[in-house]
Amino acid sequence: MTECTWPSSELMKKYHKEEWCRINKDDQYIFELLSLEGAQAGLSWETVIQKREAYQEAFKQFDIEKCAQLTDEELENIRTEYNVIKHKGKIQSVRNNAIIAQDVQREYGSLADFLWSYVDGQPIINKWQRTNDVPAETELSIKLSKDLKKLGFKFVGPKIVYSFLQSIGIIDDHIITCPYHTHNR
Repeated sequence: MTECTWPSSELMKKYHKEEWCRINKDDQYIFELLSLEGAQAGLSWETVIQKREAYQEAFKQFDIEKCAQLTDEELENIRTEYNVIKHKGKIQSVRNNAIIAQDVQREYGSLADFLWSYVDGQPIINKWQRTNDVPAETELSIKLSKDLKKLGFKFVGPKIVYSFLQSIGIIDDHIITCPYHTHNR
């Protein structure tokens, strides 16, 4: 079987094998991936993955309640003292998005329930022949991006949202010959 060709480093191969396009409905994990995907805007995913442990430490393992309570001083300390992407807006978006995520949890029961409602609880399992066939965005990511922005989420453009949906398994975009594709596991 031929694996997806995009993972180039060992770190990316590990992410591809163990996490990418795997269904996950844990709100803390979902919030982590939403935050990391937002941090990736304009950069490579590998850059973010290399900093993942620092992000986890800085943002208290992405505990939504703790992230929602971060002060301006704590956010500035994260920016200056941790090996994270130094973009102020991206750092502040974690607190902002945690506050909004709490609102979503109160209204929908969980962040996962809200997101999975867009696909009626069923993952989208694509059957791409080549990595180059995978789109950067779709009607779903455009709609969800607009809805997330209306709720007040930051750094949730359609391309970021599409990558996010892959990262939490709502979309399986492994090429059909990849041993990690849903139909091959």
